[in-house]
Order: sequence, then C-alpha cells, then structure tokens
Amino acid sequence: MRKWLRLLGVLLCSLTPLAAQDIDSSPSLKGRSVSTIADQISDASERAAFLDLFRQAPPADMLGRAKGFLIRFPQSAFLAQAYEVAARANFDLEKYESGLDDARKSLALLPENPLLLVAVADVEAREGLNQTAVEHAEEALDDLDRFAAPSSVKEHDWPDVKRRLKASAHFSKGRAWLQQALGLSAGEKRDQLLKTSEASLDRAQQLNSADSETSYLLGLARLMSGEPSRAASDFAMVYRRGGEIAPKARESLRAIYKLLYPRSDLPFETFVQQAQARWTSRAQTSSGDPAQPSRTTYKQSAYFGSASCRACHADIYKQWSQSGMSKMFRPYAAENVLGDFKNNNDFYLADEVEYRSDKLTITRSPQPALFARMVIRSDHHYFDILQSDHQWHTYPVDYTIGSKFQQAYATKLPNGEIHVFPIQYNLLEKQWVNFWKTIDGPGSERADPRSWEKLDSSTSYQALCAVCHTSQLRNVKGAGFDAKNLEFNEPGIDCEMCHGPSADHVLEATANEYHPKPPLTPPVNFHAIDHRKFVAICAQCHMQSAIRKPGPAGELNYSSAGDFFTTGMREPFVEFSRKGFYKDGRFRQTTFIVEALERSQCFKKGAVSCGTCHNPHAHDSASNPTSLKFRDNPDQMCTGCHTQFQDSARAAEHSHHSASSEGSRCVSCHMPRIMDALLFRARYHQMDDIPNADMTRRFGQDESPNACLLCHQSKDADWVQQQLSAWRSVAVSRK
Repeated sequence: MRKWLRLLGVLLCSLTPLAAQDIDSSPSLKGRSVSTIADQISDASERAAFLDLFRQAPPADMLGRAKGFLIRFPQSAFLAQAYEVAARANFDLEKYESGLDDARKSLALLPENPLLLVAVADVEAREGLNQTAVEHAEEALDDLDRFAAPSSVKEHDWPDVKRRLKASAHFSKGRAWLQQALGLSAGEKRDQLLKTSEASLDRAQQLNSADSETSYLLGLARLMSGEPSRAASDFAMVYRRGGEIAPKARESLRAIYKLLYPRSDLPFETFVQQAQARWTSRAQTSSGDPAQPSRTTYKQSAYFGSASCRACHADIYKQWSQSGMSKMFRPYAAENVLGDFKNNNDFYLADEVEYRSDKLTITRSPQPALFARMVIRSDHHYFDILQSDHQWHTYPVDYTIGSKFQQAYATKLPNGEIHVFPIQYNLLEKQWVNFWKTIDGPGSERADPRSWEKLDSSTSYQALCAVCHTSQLRNVKGAGFDAKNLEFNEPGIDCEMCHGPSADHVLEATANEYHPKPPLTPPVNFHAIDHRKFVAICAQCHMQSAIRKPGPAGELNYSSAGDFFTTGMREPFVEFSRKGFYKDGRFRQTTFIVEALERSQCFKKGAVSCGTCHNPHAHDSASNPTSLKFRDNPDQMCTGCHTQFQDSARAAEHSHHSASSEGSRCVSCHMPRIMDALLFRARYHQMDDIPNADMTRRFGQDESPNACLLCHQSKDADWVQQQLSAWRSVAVSRK
C-alpha cells in the first residue's frame, strides 16, 4: 500500500474520540459534537476495548486488538470501525487478501467510508483486481465530493488530505485500466482503455504532481498510446526526482531517445532537460482539482410567496394546501390542534419512555413528578409547566407543528423567538411523549424537559426546526443559526421551496409573456429534470446529514446564487448517534430517508427519484398521508422499470409467494417497514434491500430486522437461510 495512505491511517487512529451528532436536528459546521461515539457504549469493557483500537501501535498489535474486539464483542454496534482497523493493519503487514476481506466486512456495515475505500482501491489495483478497484475508487471520489471532513481530521488539514485522497483514487482507476489494456491485443477496446487510463492518471498528477509513481504510469500509458514525446516528459520528472523507480524511468527515456533521435547529435541529458521543461510548463497550466466544477452564479428572481401561484394553478394550490408540507408549521388556530388538552393531558418527568421494534413502552414511575399539564382556557390552548422555582408557568400555544402522525407545539416570546415545547402528542399512540428521548443519544439537552425553562438553543424552533419546517429561512445578520436573528418567508413548506423563486414567472404570466427556459429554471419542471436534481430538491428537508452552511446573505435552507436549492456537504454517518442506525449498518430513522435511497442501485443506475413513487400534489392527501402514486397497486412503483414482473406468474415465481399474497408484493421484501418514523414503522428506502440471514443471525431481529421474519414471526434466521438457499438451488436448476 502507498506510504502516505499508511500515514493517513495513523492520523485517523490518533485523533479520537469521534463526534456523535443528534439525529432529527440540523448539523452545522460549528459545534458538531454533542457526545462522542464512545459515550454511547454502555458496557465499560467494550468501551475500553473500543478506545484501545485507536491507540497507536505497531501493525501486528493493532491487528491483534481489532481481532480481539471482534471476538469479544461480536454484536457490537461498532464492528465497522474494528474491521477497518484490522484491514489497515493487514495492509501494513502486506497481508492483502486478509485486509481486503476485513475491509469488505467494514464497508458492508458502513459503505460511505471514502478513507477506507481509497486504501481498498489502491490495494485492489496492485493485486490486479481491476474492476473492483475502479468501482471502489469511483465510490470514494463520489463520497469525497459529498461528505465533509471527519472530525478525526483537523479542519485545516482536510483540504490537503482530501486532495491526496482524490489523487490516489484517480491513480487506482488509471492503474486498473492500464493493467486491463496490457492484457488485450491491439484494437479499439485497448485504445479506449488506454485513453481512459491516461485521463485518470493525468487527473491524479494534477492533484498530486509530486507523486513519481503516478507520473511513471502516466508515461507508460502515453507511450503505449503512441505519444512518446509526452511520455518522455513524465519519465524525465521521475528520473530527475530519483527514488526507487528512477532507474526504470531512465531506461524508458533511453528507449524513447533512440526512437525519436536515432542519428541525432542531441545529447541524452539535453533531451531529458527538454522533456522535463515540457512537463513543468504543462503542470503550471493544469494545476488544481479539475473534478470540482465552478458554481454558476446569476441573479435570481425574487420570492413572491405561495399565494401568487393560486390564480393560475388553483387545483394544484388546493391540493398543496391540504398536504402535510403546507401544514408543517402553522400559526395557532384551535381547529388545527390535534392533541388531547382535556383528558389524557398530564405529563410526568420520572416516566421512562422507549420505542423499540415498533413498540412504544412507557414505564410509569412509582414516584411520579408532574411536569406539565396541557389545558384549554377561554377557547385557547396552553401548556402549564412546573419549573424549578416550584411555580406553575403558563405558555400559550402560538403554533402547531405537524398534522398527520404527531404534533408538536410552540410558543412565541415577546422578543420574537419561537420555542418548541419539550413534549409532543402522538396521534397513533394517543399519548403525550418525550419524543427526543426515544431518538437522542446520551447527554442530549433537549431530551431533558427540565431544560425548557432556559428557553435557549435546545428548545429554539428557529435554530432546530425551522430549516426543514419553514420556507426561505435566513439570518438577517448573515451569520449562522442564531435564534435572535432568524426569519422566514412562510410557515410550512411553500411552493417556492420546491419550484424556486416565482417573481419573474408571475410577472411574465400576468403580462401574457412566456419565454422558453431550461427545466431547472424556476418554476422547476420536475418532469424534465435529472433525477439527482429532483432528489436534491427533496433533500433540502429529507436529508438528515446535510450540513447547513449560511449563504452570503444569511440563507440557511435556500440559495440566492446558482441553483435556488442547497446542495452542501453531508456530515459523515459514523458521527451520528447510533440510535439512527441498526447494528447491521442500515438506517433506522426516517430522517435518513434520502440517504437510504442514495444507497440503492435504483437511484445510482436506474434514475429513480422521489417523484417515481410520490406525488406531493396528491388529491387524496387526507387518506393518503404518504402521497403515494400507486397506493392501491404498489407493485407499479417497481414494474415501471422491472417490466418482466408485470406478468403476475413471473412475479410469483420470483417472490416464491402466491401472486395475490402480501409476500409477493415488491415492497414486502425489498422495502420492508423497518424505519422508525414518528413512533411507527415506515418503509426502508434503499429499495434493493435483500433479506440477509447472516446479519440477522449475528445481531438478532431487533438490530437486523429481516423482511421474511416480519411476516413469519415464529421462524428464525436459520429458517430464512434454508429458504433462501433452496430458492437459489431452484433458480440454478432452471438455467
């Protein structure tokens, strides 16, 4: 493995603990750490062993610790990290096969790990595993463009680390393609592979011009492509730098010299100097990261508000106004309050609440401490809260949040700040619950209702909720999530959050002037845009990991330059509270629903978007709360692409269930209800999820829910494995 990748492994292992961001909150570039990963390990011996994994030591010792951890704690939520340490140690010991095996196990639990992916691609390319090397290198490059720096890397170090990681990924791709070309005879396919290899190696050299190995392979690719003069420039730089491969570079230079100047009086050293000068000149004009396109900047239209859409789009406006998006955050109206403020309206502090395996458990304390009473006085709703001064304090409900499954409430202070009450009403359970306690990690301030009386950032609507529950949120002083300076255009999610600023369009329509425009120019034509752009617009609210970075005018959930929607970096998944994930690596919480979709091959290769299955303007939103297009025939969501299964007989053969049964529905196996939403189970959105008996056997059904066992509850993982094996045998016999 390349030396600098070994040094990177040392760097990562020496900078723990990692952050643990709360879920269902807004990550920002400041104050990312609420607790640490180690804080979430309740078993003291496991916590000590986990921290010991990252104590720097010789590779053999690191490997021993990692293997010891895996043996002692086979059901740990942190196996991905242990397997990664084992993989890196094996790479350092040049035990590449074992290292790749450990790396695959780590990536199965945490696929989005660009630092490990780069190392894996490097080893695979050197071992001649060309196809997987290219795949892992491309995944690494994609992740490096999507994710912010891990907190284990110092912020000022990250740009250089990221540049070198990208260079290594491009190098691995170039090497793999070059090796493939070497195995082919002359022809069009070989020529294409050489061009592709040259492009990747050239990009790697631009990102890290000091790497001699990249320059040497680039020279080989160019020489094989019939470009001896350009190849000589690369070999000349390697030769002048010295090092292990300098003699090989000199041999190549000698061969090119004889080819180009068979009877010349030009001295060899002069030839080398000229070649080196050409390389230097080329490097000066092509430095930097060519993979980062510049962001388009232009003056955007102004925001006119949802009401401006109503005159021309009356039906759609009516459908939107009945949707959950429009009702996400509303000024108080008594008819909009769904919670029980009359009967079951007391909340006690000492009660323990847990939501697990689709079951809410509230354990009443033998010594209940009344904290809040939700009441109606003079036709208005109030929260009465018993605070630390032992006095009851009354707060009016000024806003409702949500309208379908759970409802929260907020009050507005005289200074304009809006604060969310610490308990919410769940309509499915018909209970007042401390929802934050069911999803937050240890040390969460908002999960402790006693923090309410501080009326600080832990209860601030503007700071915690508004970015996904209101439209065009901005800091009027241009800073970050400072509750005192945050304003928004409209409560709820308005038309312009999805379709963009409408002023120009409204003025054109008013004047009966219509001009051709690209589909992404507001108002967005969702039928014509790229699926990634479609999902990016939805991800403004439905992506947990999005890091909110203020724009130049203080914009927090929209952009005033380039695309109107924000497409910032994501926080690495490993740094979130483990309550957001199952131990098998799948997402547990629906706040990660876009991230789950992005893992699927349906998204990566099939161009699936949110709009493939959902219609935000559904006419039946009251009875169709998830806005499904094909609610009565869910298989249509899949058979639009997988047309072979429109034939019910083929679908039954594929599913091994009767065509009319629930087990034959595509979503039953590939989108099981395993994501925790608002105290109910939603469908997992990776889509190509397949029941994995091995994971369930290791972690149990609670931590690796198996779609088969959701129906066949009396069976176990061994039975699932037997069934799957039998099905595979039948499939093989039919071929």
